[in-house]
Amino acid sequence: MQASLAGVGSLTGTPWIYVAVALSVLLDVFLPVLPSGVLIVAAATAAAAGSGAATARVPHDVPDILALILCAATASVLGDLVAYRLARRGGTRLDRAISRSRRLSTAQERLGTALSRGGGALVVLARFAPAGRSVVSFSAGATHRRVREFLPWSAVAGLSWATYSAALGYFGTRWLGAAWLATGVSVAALFAAGAGAAYLVRREPKPVEAP
Repeated sequence: MQASLAGVGSLTGTPWIYVAVALSVLLDVFLPVLPSGVLIVAAATAAAAGSGAATARVPHDVPDILALILCAATASVLGDLVAYRLARRGGTRLDRAISRSRRLSTAQERLGTALSRGGGALVVLARFAPAGRSVVSFSAGATHRRVREFLPWSAVAGLSWATYSAALGYFGTRWLGAAWLATGVSVAALFAAGAGAAYLVRREPKPVEAP
């Protein structure tokens, strides 16, 4: 953890930290194993530690938290949109691949129902679940949902997730003091949120009783 924080810390004095965050978030819709959330937490931790220790001397040596959040949120929406467009143009080959996966087929059905009823909160919730963003974005495109139904919820999801991740690292460092401890606690909280979101996404909706 300390080595990871040191590696991120070496980027915080340059604009490359934003490039690293943007690329990681943009690509993790295709490669969910990329630790984009951990990268944001580590960058925010380094920012809080640096600003607390030397704000007056080197304010330019730490990333701006607001810029970090906006960078991650924008990259999240762009990645969702690329996945959506690719799936929308995927044709019968993608449809066959989805039909072979029970998980994707179920997600397709639930997403279509949720979006048609204005329940795009599923898109927001899935953003916190491991690989949930990928399932939702590809399913939205494969089912030819209208972009105006999907994109606003994708923006809310990306901003919520980016704000949560950055806040964990930043305020965790401010409250706990030690950067390594704050990073560990913040990453644990990030994974806990992901596990909770995954449980809620997988949970079957309760049937509506007839009056």
